[in-house]
Amino acid sequence: MLRRVLRCEAMSETVRSLMQAGGAAARDASALENDLGFLWDFWYPAVRSTTVSGQQLVTAMLLEVPLVLGRTSEGKAFAMRDSCPHRGIPLSHGRFDGKAVECSYHGWRFEACSGQCVEIPSLTSQDKLKVERIFAGHYPCGERDGYIWVYMNAAGSRLPETIPETPKLSVFSEKYRITHLACELPSHVDQGIIGLMDPAHGPFVHQSWYWRSRRSIHEKEKKFEPIPHGFRMSPHTPSSNSAPYRMLQKYTGAPVTTTIDFVLPNMRTEEIRSGKLWFSSRATVTPVRRDLCRIDFVAAWNLFLPVWIFRMFAERFLRQDQKTMILQAEGLKHNPRLMLIDDADRPAKWYFGLKANLLESRRTGGAMEHPMDGPVSLHWRS
Repeated sequence: MLRRVLRCEAMSETVRSLMQAGGAAARDASALENDLGFLWDFWYPAVRSTTVSGQQLVTAMLLEVPLVLGRTSEGKAFAMRDSCPHRGIPLSHGRFDGKAVECSYHGWRFEACSGQCVEIPSLTSQDKLKVERIFAGHYPCGERDGYIWVYMNAAGSRLPETIPETPKLSVFSEKYRITHLACELPSHVDQGIIGLMDPAHGPFVHQSWYWRSRRSIHEKEKKFEPIPHGFRMSPHTPSSNSAPYRMLQKYTGAPVTTTIDFVLPNMRTEEIRSGKLWFSSRATVTPVRRDLCRIDFVAAWNLFLPVWIFRMFAERFLRQDQKTMILQAEGLKHNPRLMLIDDADRPAKWYFGLKANLLESRRTGGAMEHPMDGPVSLHWRS
């Protein structure tokens, strides 16, 4: 597990500056600020599935909402707001018998998978309070790809009639290897996401003999196309200045193609194919607090690549990104004026446009406008 990072104060001025730099995205900047820049009504990974077992209660925080998670006696995962509706004490300090969570303060008991109150020990036969009408905060929960996911709807809002399925990592054969990594970034989720999709930092942040160097910088052209709630870097031949891609093509004798998608609220997926061999990954940047986000990375492959070797290099990559974000957070404390440029920063502008337009469509009930008119080619050096 990578080391935890120190807290850092997040500045709404930073988000405002980025939104303004994004052009059309600035139209809904005020709505973003009022909501801390979080996107609700989406699935977010809360914890690894392996951390929740038996009658153990586990805590997590998503979008500044404290959660308590566990498993019923039947093995079904659940997520509740970690606060008793009676006096506010965290429910995670209470007892769980496999069916109901009991508050440690007054013994109120709540059914785990619905949050409905089933018992208030202090009530007498004289009381007329309808216990079944009391609910602790509760969120839909699901498991996929080794994570427990929580569907985060805003406080006071109704769940949609149909909740989409939890995100699923694409795999292309029955047998494959899989691994998970995570690290925390001391920044607002917007900074984490645009860092995730930034194409120009590789030769500087990730310098190495096997990946990139300053000497390997050259001009590149990539085609992008709009997809629902996101955009795609169309299937293409990976960069020639990355040794792993060259080795893969030499091994298979087949062309190597890469497809990269970004989809709201926070998801980057990548698929690499060469003959019968494939690699698939997903990175999510999840807001924990306004000043802290977390990268959850899962990868699967049928390449002849041991898990421990992949983890060694992937952890190095994450540490490099983490170190960079720690340094950036120091600078952002002072509310500097920021800018986004073309073409290397165009994906960041699309992200802010997607985010603002989604909020606008939810506000008005109209169709969501996509910030991309159609396919486009971008050029940059990296």
